[in-house]
Amino acid sequence: MDFLISKAYAAQAPQQGGGFEMLIMLAVFGIVFYFMIYRPQAKRVKEHKGLMEALSKGDEVLTQGGVVGKISKVSAEKDFIIITVAEGTDLTVQKAAVTAVLPKGTMKSL
Repeated sequence: MDFLISKAYAAQAPQQGGGFEMLIMLAVFGIVFYFMIYRPQAKRVKEHKGLMEALSKGDEVLTQGGVVGKISKVSAEKDFIIITVAEGTDLTVQKAAVTAVLPKGTMKSL
């Protein structure tokens, strides 16, 4: 009965991508990740760290919460500063909460 049914032969399997191409793609994604995400973020962190170290008494600062004030005391041991928002109104905030150092005279112009 074999003569009525032709024999089926397996087709040639297509060549699968080797591991080398996969390694190249992973390397490309790694390089893109480094230049698009990691490097800019590391640069921002470094700039913010320098900003926090440069804080001194008399600087006018903007906090993450949107509070503008003048630094009246900087604690060297601890990571806190005291900001004078208005006459007789002082706030204690972490140094890391400072977003920017404003030019002198900014508080008077507000």
